[in-house]
Amino acid sequence: MKTSRCKTFVQEEVNKLGVYNITVELGEVELSEKLPEKKLRLLDKALRSAGLELLEDKKHQLVEEIKAVIYELVYHTDDIPKPNYSDFISQKVNLSYASLSNTFSKMQGITIEKYIIEQRIERVKELLIYTDSSLDDMAFKLNYSSVAHLSNQFKKFTGMTPSFFRKQRPRHLT
Repeated sequence: MKTSRCKTFVQEEVNKLGVYNITVELGEVELSEKLPEKKLRLLDKALRSAGLELLEDKKHQLVEEIKAVIYELVYHTDDIPKPNYSDFISQKVNLSYASLSNTFSKMQGITIEKYIIEQRIERVKELLIYTDSSLDDMAFKLNYSSVAHLSNQFKKFTGMTPSFFRKQRPRHLT
């Protein structure tokens, strides 16, 4: 926001969303409450129509960057051995893992490790539904130490074994 006119426009757009307790300064808006995703998208759309851009805080941006690195690690490196997750994330984001882990946990309410496990389990689900890959192949692709480790984590998160989950897939996919 470069002018007071921009400041007034942003104030009005935020008020249209039913949020009134805000501070608008040139270049920054501070909300007293967290906006629901739907309202955030509406605000973003309104700002873009006026040539402005919604930039969320740096911690949120950092969390999104960490998630993108984890997604790359889980979904786009199928056939190569996986590096140590903490080292890989630290190198990609260019910050210490302790700092990244602390910020991620505070912002997301779960650890990076648990988030990685969740993403790996989601990837296993996709492979079970859409491919005929063996659990051995999946364990290798997703850097599990063994099929037993993959199966135990899968059951812990889904409540069923990978084999039972695969049997549940729709017939048109088999």
